[in-house]
Amino acid sequence: MAADQRTAVEEHTAAPFSERLRAATWHRHTDAEEHGFTRALLAGRLSREGYAAMVAQHYFAYAALEEVAEALAEDPVAGPVVTRDLYRLPALRLDLAALYGPHWAQAVRPSRPTTTYVARIRQTLDWPAGYVAHHYTRYLGDLSGGQFIRRVAARSYGLGADAGAAFYDFGALGSLPAFKAAYRERLDALPLDEGERERVIDETRLAYQLNVEVLADLGRRHPADLAA
Repeated sequence: MAADQRTAVEEHTAAPFSERLRAATWHRHTDAEEHGFTRALLAGRLSREGYAAMVAQHYFAYAALEEVAEALAEDPVAGPVVTRDLYRLPALRLDLAALYGPHWAQAVRPSRPTTTYVARIRQTLDWPAGYVAHHYTRYLGDLSGGQFIRRVAARSYGLGADAGAAFYDFGALGSLPAFKAAYRERLDALPLDEGERERVIDETRLAYQLNVEVLADLGRRHPADLAA
């Protein structure tokens, strides 16, 4: 290996893992943000039905995320990122009751892409480092871009943290910037060798892709909402 190539590799591996993870997956993150369904939502053009359908798919994904979190809470790799104040299932149940009524559980079903996504999350029960990739992809996104969606839900649908948009209320965490900084420190401290870190980066790319496929399916089912 040439000296300049060796230096580049050394600089890459010396960077904090959280920075490497963010940089290596940024374009996948952008794909999700710039998807037509997401743009329609952020622009306030998505119907209430389209918003409700998205919340329903979130429910199935977070049921899997939090089921695996409970199983891995004491694991030395996955355990450091598991924080029960992050759990979204109670809030999602409130939101679904507001959006679909008291019998919401009979009204919602996972889409095919969501079923695939859920299956992948559950597979990480046997690979805790892989679970970290999915945890990072969903929860850090909710703590960042999700706060814009919270404002859209209030403005466009009259929904608030009490019901309808409770999913985006992270008041139990205190300062969100401080929580995110601490979360990234925990990522940096995970006991992973270089090969495992690269695998986590690859799994995070996959997690973003699976999320984009869920969005694409929602867009196909609510095409009128995406029209300018």
